[in-house]
Amino acid sequence: MKAVVLAALIAVCGSVASAGDFSVSFSSWGKIPLCTTGNPNKVGNPEFKLKNLPAGTTTVQFRLTDLDVPGYNHGGSKRLKITADGRVPAGTFTYKSPCPPGGSHTYEWTATARNGGKVLAQAKARRRYPE
Repeated sequence: MKAVVLAALIAVCGSVASAGDFSVSFSSWGKIPLCTTGNPNKVGNPEFKLKNLPAGTTTVQFRLTDLDVPGYNHGGSKRLKITADGRVPAGTFTYKSPCPPGGSHTYEWTATARNGGKVLAQAKARRRYPE
């Protein structure tokens, strides 16, 4: 019995570890207008690079959160089909830009890998704005 439980635990831990390898990155906000008024602009997304997409991923969805004001909805993408190179070109979708009133905030993009309605993994990337 202990061997069965141990084998199940190893299997679960192994699947969590492989999902942890999924990552998203972006090197800049792209060419968006400077905004510090608290009234965001509708802009195109920055270029994203995805690595180690989980096996079976059919789409990835992106959402932006202001970690200093997490209740504000900046939006993101619908479910996007991802190319084999894991690149999402700038301007693929629109969202409400970062626009902290009077200062700099930390923003976080969440990329959610899915197969149909099933969430396979999430990856996050943070950046300050303005930088």
